[in-house]
Amino acid sequence: MIPVAATLRRAQGRWLQIAVFLGPAALYVLCFMILPYLNILQYSFWRVENYAVVPSFNLENYQRVFSGGTYLSAILNSLRIGAIVTVFATLTGYLIAFYVVFFAGAKRPVLYFLIVLPLWTSFLLRAFIWRIILGREGVVNGALISLGVIDEPLSILLFNSFSLCIALVYVFTPFVALPVYSALEKIPRETIEASLDLGAGPLHTFRRVILPLSMPGVAAGAIFTFCLSFGDFVAPTLLGGPGNLMISSVIINQFGAAFDWPLGSALAVIVIAVVGLGVLGVGLLEKRHG
Repeated sequence: MIPVAATLRRAQGRWLQIAVFLGPAALYVLCFMILPYLNILQYSFWRVENYAVVPSFNLENYQRVFSGGTYLSAILNSLRIGAIVTVFATLTGYLIAFYVVFFAGAKRPVLYFLIVLPLWTSFLLRAFIWRIILGREGVVNGALISLGVIDEPLSILLFNSFSLCIALVYVFTPFVALPVYSALEKIPRETIEASLDLGAGPLHTFRRVILPLSMPGVAAGAIFTFCLSFGDFVAPTLLGGPGNLMISSVIINQFGAAFDWPLGSALAVIVIAVVGLGVLGVGLLEKRHG
């Protein structure tokens, strides 16, 4: 029989290894994720009196959000923009990744580098460049005037949902293309060849073999895109205009000029809940069809 002391020493050694390897990560998650989230949740049930936060439990902040008006409209608009951007970024990213994996050949490393390259630049710069492209003196208006399509610059290209979605799709397409590229690259070529040899056409092979096997990458890219576009602040500020109020702008205003931290916290909790439900839903769908 193994002595009790030896068994205890082995157990202590295992716990020490777990503490050494997982302790820093667990401490980071506790300090920078769990505790801040709990603090925001706590603030969301408080209220403001005479420009001071009063720790008095109530549901008034959530009632104000769901009673309609600016807050609910901003949430719905953010969901709309996030859904549009996710759909088009997913389609664009998938097409790019599909071409690079199956048709690029020797140019694959160069094209992969070009996909990654935009991520090296500032998010602010990537969003601001579309303000220049779509502006009255921008590339699009200049080209249309040169071709004789229009006589004077169009102002409808900027500060609306169109310009906002174009910029966000451009910014977040690499977030889809990279995980889809990784998923497509891992598909055994023997599986695709077997499908073709058994009489399935290219379209049928794509629908029944390639697409299902690449869905983990699609799901990862789509949820990244939705989460980031739903809560983005930079692009709506630069390109959205007054008619495209996003929830991130409302939250920042509550913590800033309005000095209503409880309401801002309630809005932040709702954003976290929406993102969490999105991640959970994608995870369940992937598990169901995996």
